Amino acid sequence: MKTLAPAEVGRIAKVVLDQVGTVVVGKRDSLELVLAGILAGGHVLLEDLPGLAKTLTARSFAQALGISFRRLQFTPDLLPADVTGSFLYDQRSHEFTFRAGPVFTNLLLADEINRTPPKTQSALLEAMQERQVSVEGATYRLDPPFHVLATANPIEYEGTYPLPEAQLDRFLLRVSFGYPDADEEWEVLRRRMSRRQEDAILEPVVDSETLLAMQGALEDVSVEDSIGRYIVTLAAATRSHPQVLVGASPRGSLALLLLARAAAALSGRDYVIPEDVKAVAVPALAHRITLLPEMWLKRIDPRAVVGEVLAQTPAPASGALPTYGGRRG
Repeated sequence: MKTLAPAEVGRIAKVVLDQVGTVVVGKRDSLELVLAGILAGGHVLLEDLPGLAKTLTARSFAQALGISFRRLQFTPDLLPADVTGSFLYDQRSHEFTFRAGPVFTNLLLADEINRTPPKTQSALLEAMQERQVSVEGATYRLDPPFHVLATANPIEYEGTYPLPEAQLDRFLLRVSFGYPDADEEWEVLRRRMSRRQEDAILEPVVDSETLLAMQGALEDVSVEDSIGRYIVTLAAATRSHPQVLVGASPRGSLALLLLARAAAALSGRDYVIPEDVKAVAVPALAHRITLLPEMWLKRIDPRAVVGEVLAQTPAPASGALPTYGGRRG
């Protein structure tokens, strides 16, 4: 397996983002967060209103990263076997053979994941956490890289189901795009007229082997002790916040660590600074906290709570070396 330095990861990632940016207009910060989630080896939840390029983003990243891609439309009648696959009886051999489902790919677009009941949503849990699928007692490994990019419409829209907390926790981060401004929206229309077809086809920048090497390079991004404790303090502060019923778990602080490393690599550094942590804190933690019921009535946003925690938690200013054996160059 090839090896890469974090600085090289940053250079390649910029080319990938530029390529995706030829189709997805604007939203560079959101695209960087999605790529950071992939580089960190995690899964990304794209939650926003319909028609804001969530599906286009997933397809564009799959093309630019040169990895296999499958799209699964989640509907109220979708069954778990439609996700994982099932055994079918072969009349010629008189045996049951396994037919792999769409989850057997490098990048799975789980489109409108909150339009299917929790039973089917949970079919993804094992795949997302263990990178394997169990069907009728048989276990099948998913070839790396494996990532789920799920799109979701806001819960208040008719015909949607809330994602269970256990599944929300499996997503490394949650990203929203928001509406484009007038110039960006006109650019979308202009590019559509220029290419003279609906679908946009991107040339791959890397392949699956290079993507795995980029992910492996993140292990060379060092995290100094005070920054590690800063991450822990941020996660702990969400648990004691007066508006929060359940705060971020240790999986949340781990997500913050992984995403901060990815943010550092995207900047071409092999060490994490407090600004990396701040940049990913809201996407990494907001979907992991449960507000008190009365806060929902007051329309308090979990993102605002994480922002308040960030503002109240002093960032470290230490230049000491990490004690766990990482390096800083």
